[in-house]
Amino acid sequence: MTPKRILLTGATGCIGHYIAEAIVQETEHELFLLVRNRDRLKFDYEARPGVTILEADLRAIDRFNDLLKTINVAILAATAWGGSAEVFDINVAKTVRLLELLDPLICEQAIYFSTASILDRDNRLLTEAKQLGTDYIRSKYDCFCRLSRLQLAPKITALFPTLVFGGDENKPYSHLSSGLPGVVKWINLIRWFKAEGSFHFIHARDIAKVVVHLIEHPEAKDFLDEKENVREITKVILGNPSITVNEAIEELCAYFGKKIYFRIPLTDWLANFLIAVFNIQMAAWDRFCFRYRHFTYRHPVHPTTFGLPSYCPTLTDVLKVRGIPSGKSSQTVITEELRASEEE
Repeated sequence: MTPKRILLTGATGCIGHYIAEAIVQETEHELFLLVRNRDRLKFDYEARPGVTILEADLRAIDRFNDLLKTINVAILAATAWGGSAEVFDINVAKTVRLLELLDPLICEQAIYFSTASILDRDNRLLTEAKQLGTDYIRSKYDCFCRLSRLQLAPKITALFPTLVFGGDENKPYSHLSSGLPGVVKWINLIRWFKAEGSFHFIHARDIAKVVVHLIEHPEAKDFLDEKENVREITKVILGNPSITVNEAIEELCAYFGKKIYFRIPLTDWLANFLIAVFNIQMAAWDRFCFRYRHFTYRHPVHPTTFGLPSYCPTLTDVLKVRGIPSGKSSQTVITEELRASEEE
């Protein structure tokens, strides 16, 4: 296979680290990493030739106009989370600008990272995400709506990660993985409740496996989404098969050696009571999510979709790779870890 020229934005993030590392280690493609600070790259990007660091802000993307015209695959994983002006500038304006600078005759595909939060259970745009979402969610909604207007639209694949775990000593932890040690503090309380709800999750290493497969087999995307017309953006939901909240609690309790004797249904009135007692602040989007409950999607994609081995298909796997000990001893170990982090 002829080596491709690949551009990756967002390589300093959790997902970006796994993708960059996988491309470097598993392919011979020429890789260009657009990052604001190369010092935040924790993996060995000098492991082989053909990796170039472009140290610049995405807002200066026009500086790389000549390079972008030569790119075969663009992977857009960069995102801004906070600060309204920056969020919409990075997540919408500059992301769209980058796609406009790619040459449709040279670029084979553009892989754009969105979020599953903007889709409903039928994989269609969720109106409430636009009306009630955070700046981040609304920016992702806005950007996706603009993609079909681009000349490159037929070659764009939008990835919608569900709940993402990941991170290790050489990669930044995702928000969820960084909070996993704290689960032990609450497991003794959580096990007494049952609640309606369901969700998908996926590890960032499995996301990287899917991305590399799409790079090597671009035709695979044509079988992952039911499109009504050629200019409709291909939507790919990234997640393992859905799991209910109660199944998740049972799996966590089994992992930590906690028995479940009985469970109290977490009804709306009880949940609202606990929110009031613990003074939990909930924005409009939080309250919508609380009522919506079932964040599930059609045809979620994971490595096994392509016959590839999955790194973390279960929550037990997620806990193990995070280094969280199982059994009753985990309470002491994690308590000490949390105390140490607080002292730092």
